[in-house]
Amino acid sequence: MLVVGAKGFAKEVLNILLLKNEMKDLVFFDDVNQDGPDFLFDQFPILKSIEEAKNYFKTIDNRFTLGVGFPQVRYKLYHKFIELGVNPYTLISPNSDLGDFEVKISDGVSIAYHCAISNSVSIGKGSFINAKTIIGHDSRIGEFCEICPSVNIAGHIDIGDYTFIGTGAIIYPNVKIGSNVAITAGSVVRKNVPDNSIVHGFPAKIIGKKPGFKT
Repeated sequence: MLVVGAKGFAKEVLNILLLKNEMKDLVFFDDVNQDGPDFLFDQFPILKSIEEAKNYFKTIDNRFTLGVGFPQVRYKLYHKFIELGVNPYTLISPNSDLGDFEVKISDGVSIAYHCAISNSVSIGKGSFINAKTIIGHDSRIGEFCEICPSVNIAGHIDIGDYTFIGTGAIIYPNVKIGSNVAITAGSVVRKNVPDNSIVHGFPAKIIGKKPGFKT
């Protein structure tokens, strides 16, 4: 398995892989910090070029999982590696609880520790659901979203692609969140939010606009 990233969330990914007993031939990838260490925790190799990654995929394992946050970064790296012809691995912590009926988790999704995901929930490709998040029934999470720790998403919620929801936010039932939205930590969202909005507060209000998401 190759983990794209070698800092921050990549360290959490390491523990999830340990829980899943997916440690064989594990490597990390970081072509940005060329002067950084060659091993994570002095144990796991950090590949520092696409050529090294190509050789790994060709000779050892053709799977990758994302070890980075932020919708734009996850989108770019996901497609960068898909273009190499390798397979995205959907990473779900074994101590998270998923409903037994109509739960659809797409390719390249990451679900961290102690999340609770109800029935009739779909999560789009490349999205990241961080620790202790709750997602209620009949909800949809779009592609390449980042849901930070301890977010509470009630039932019948629709969240568009590329949206970021900060730690501890609460989304009330029957709310529609647009694409490329940023919701600040601790906000309480009671009403629909249009595309490209920045919302904050209790109750949450629109405090700014984001430029359109560039693919």
